[in-house]
Amino acid sequence: MTQQSQTQATQSQTTYTKGDMVLFRDVERFWLGLPGHTFVGRVERDWRHADTGKVLYDLTELSSNRARAGIDPAYMRLLPPVDAMRDIDTAPLTEPDSGAMTPAAVAWLTQHLAKDSRTLPAPR
Repeated sequence: MTQQSQTQATQSQTTYTKGDMVLFRDVERFWLGLPGHTFVGRVERDWRHADTGKVLYDLTELSSNRARAGIDPAYMRLLPPVDAMRDIDTAPLTEPDSGAMTPAAVAWLTQHLAKDSRTLPAPR
């Protein structure tokens, strides 16, 4: 007797708010094997589909500033700010060579050092 393997995907139950940065997939392009199916976007609004009652989202695709309407949240994932800011949070502040830091970390430090060095975060 053979036992069938069952695979079940975990569906996202996340609710998104205006301004959230998300990774989203154009599911039709993905299943057709076409390139350019995954994008970074900013949530503009949510709305409920009149027939199905499902919550959908309107996004702005950041690479082209193109509006994308009716995105199913099952094909969206939140891009946490902590991931975007990790390079700044882990910048080698004692490193004499600023080239060792990423450009984002250098820009952030330059901005804050120009104001007042007391505004720098406490060392970790």
